Formats: sequence, C-alpha cells, structure tokens
Amino acid sequence: MDKRELGKTGIKISPLGLGTVKFGRNEGVKYPEGFEIPDETALADLLALAKDLGINLLDTAPSYGSSEERLGHLLITQREDWVIVGKAGEDFEDGQSSYNFTADHFEMSLERSLKRLRTDHLDVLLVHSNGQDMDILANNKLIEKLYSFKEQGLVRALGVSSKTVEGGIMALELFDTVMVSYNPAYIDEKPVLDYAAQNNKGAFIKKALASGYAANVQEYLKFALGHPGTSAVITGTINPDHLKENVNCLAAL
Repeated sequence: MDKRELGKTGIKISPLGLGTVKFGRNEGVKYPEGFEIPDETALADLLALAKDLGINLLDTAPSYGSSEERLGHLLITQREDWVIVGKAGEDFEDGQSSYNFTADHFEMSLERSLKRLRTDHLDVLLVHSNGQDMDILANNKLIEKLYSFKEQGLVRALGVSSKTVEGGIMALELFDTVMVSYNPAYIDEKPVLDYAAQNNKGAFIKKALASGYAANVQEYLKFALGHPGTSAVITGTINPDHLKENVNCLAAL
C-alpha cells in the first residue's frame, strides 16, 4: 500500500488507518451489533495482519476504554513501525463521556497517554471535540499549550477531531490536520476537506463507512478517498476478514 504525506507534516501514512475503539470499549458505541472485546492474542494477530497489508496508521484516544494501554503493550517492540494518532479532551468512565478542554487537563491527558502507550511521543494529537469547536478553539491558553507540546517534541503534528465546518476550517488555520465525518450519506463537512485540499493540510476521515452501516464498502471508501483533501480514512474493526475486505476494496479503486 503506497504511503502518502499528511499535509505538510512530513509524516508518511497509509491511506487506510485502523481505528481502535473496539480494542478497549464496547459500551456507549453506535455500531449495528454488539461485540466482545478481543483478547491479546487476537489483537496481536490483527495488528500483524494490518502491518502485512501495508497499514501503518493507528487511531486511539483516552475515551476508547483500555485501547491505549493495550496498544502500548502490543507495540512495545514495534513503535517505529506505526504512526499513532491520539486525542485529548474526552474521557469515558462508568458508561459516560466527560469533556475537559483546559490547558492543565490536556497536559495531564497527554502525559497519561504517553505512559499508557509506552512511548515518548505521539505522531498526531487531536482535540477530541464535544461539538463546541469554536468555543474550544477560542481558548488561547489551550492553543498555546498545544503548540508547546509540539515544540517539546511530545507530538509531531496537531489537529482537531471536529464536528462543525467552521471548527474544522479554523483547526486547519491553526494546526496541521483535522478529522471530519464524511460519507455518501453525510457531506455536511465537505467544505473542510475542500479547505484542506486548497491549503495542503492533512485530513483524516472518520465514519467513512457510516459506523458499520455502509451499504457498499467499496463505494463508501471510493467516495471518501476520492476527495483530493483526504489524507486517510480511519476504519475501526476487530474482524480480520473485514480488514482484508477494506484493503481489497481500496486496492480495487
């Protein structure tokens, strides 16, 4: 699988990334069917398969249950093989999400994520928005703190997992990359991808397969990757056959 550059960051990524919500959380998710969280052997095998298929991009977050800790254990001898996208701003405990966008919380959250992941840096750190994108990005202390993470070498690139067009575009004005929802049934955030394409900024696509409700996987992947602003599509799966299917669909585009 050919790698592509994430905007102007110099980070080389596969056009398909593996989302890891299901590595550590099965509560409060919006997938068509329930699932059991896989054991360590199954996850190790899935990551080995992903690597063999040419995937080098992993997406995780503090709100993904035990995902960070499990990845940290699994990747301890292969950290340099992966581009890790992490987040801060949302936590998930006792079946509920909570949000904190203070600079102090982000500092604590990043330190915690690095410890859990057993690494000294994240390749990408995204603000995990609650939907109030513009309010979050108006917090100058938070913006300064995020910039300081990059200056210290704790993260290589910054961005926002946004939920509004205005917030997504402002994220790209301030930072390196953004993560937006985009699929044939939801095109509201297309202007953010347009801006990314026009300004050579990075853009990840979430919900490209409509959280598992996509009628035709190849059609949905083709749609998401067909936009010139798309850097990579993140798909979350713990099913090896689904992972192979996604890669095969990508190869057929």
